[in-house]
Amino acid sequence: MSLPAILNGTTRLPVVAAPLFIISHPALTLAQCKAGVVGSFPALNARPEAQLDEWLAEITQELAAHNTRNPGRPAAPFAVNQIVHKSNKRLEHDLMLCVKYKVPIVISSLGAVPEVNAAIHSYGGIVLHDVINNRHADSAIRKGADGLIAVATGAGGHAGTLSPFALIQEIRTWFDGPLLLSGAISTGGAVLAAQAMGADMAYIGSPFIATTEARASDAYKQMIVDSAAADIVYSNYFTGIHGNYLKPSITAAGMDPDHLPEADPSKMDFETATTGAKAWKDIWGCGQGIGAVTEIAPVANLVDRLAREYAEARQKLAL
Repeated sequence: MSLPAILNGTTRLPVVAAPLFIISHPALTLAQCKAGVVGSFPALNARPEAQLDEWLAEITQELAAHNTRNPGRPAAPFAVNQIVHKSNKRLEHDLMLCVKYKVPIVISSLGAVPEVNAAIHSYGGIVLHDVINNRHADSAIRKGADGLIAVATGAGGHAGTLSPFALIQEIRTWFDGPLLLSGAISTGGAVLAAQAMGADMAYIGSPFIATTEARASDAYKQMIVDSAAADIVYSNYFTGIHGNYLKPSITAAGMDPDHLPEADPSKMDFETATTGAKAWKDIWGCGQGIGAVTEIAPVANLVDRLAREYAEARQKLAL
């Protein structure tokens, strides 16, 4: 298995921080990159759409300045998530800005489109595509994606239902390119385990919600700290696609998390929730791995913990 140059040896840990809808913004992304993991944010988080130009300018300039100041420990690259679903009316605009700023990594979700891949390849960028099963993985690679993010059961947000063992082994029977694993990865030992089962890197989201740089409410961050796997519910009610959410946030919105109706997947829209409470803003997404999150801390502290645990796990296994 081999990684493209942009990911090979450019990170302190084999970790990509997942783009968090609403929550990720330049302060979080920059902190992640400077700490040594790939930072990311969804393009749709920049609102109005003109703000995306400002964000990309800020991130590229600050990372360049950081690398000049720290030649011995440069920042990791950053990524922008593009939702390719038809409900995203901004895709063409946001994609043009990714080309303008030569965004190193684009994470595409909910649709594999050759034209998106070609646009990113035009300047040497790479595209990693979210998949929840082997069929989607095959389609993404055939349409030009460079690598895959296997979103297994237990992942935050729009997660799949397959065991990471099953999903990784099926993809690896035919694909030897860049492969990341997402799903309840919250410790350095879990990062190593992802590699042991065949992934190149881990894809971590929920622990970064409970960081000081995250654009999440204090109540959301504290709920992450106070909750565990049993506090997560899997439902498609809020966006039309199944995802994992914190039960207490559903209860706070006046709904019963154990008796949510099924939604019509064809009605999926990232701008409108099924009810008055909006997914991600009021109904808080989260993965099953949060039992390892015990405090609200700066990104640097979280990455330090992951690095320490990763080294300890390697030593324990004599690797």
